[in-house]
Amino acid sequence: MIVDSLGPLAFGFPGTTEMMILLVVVLVLFGGAKLPSLMRNLGRSANEFKKGLSDTADDDGGATDGDQSTEQ
Repeated sequence: MIVDSLGPLAFGFPGTTEMMILLVVVLVLFGGAKLPSLMRNLGRSANEFKKGLSDTADDDGGATDGDQSTEQ
């Protein structure tokens, strides 16, 4: 079987056909008028998430650097 040889990667990411079907379903559910605001809010949410991740990484990195500089 072809699927058996591909292993778990066979169902990893949706292809072009699946993405088109998903787009049609989203258009039917939300309509064309709400779609731009929906995508805008999704983009803002992604930016806030990335910003939060970078803030926590900066906080963790700063504490580690400060501890190392005082020990030397």
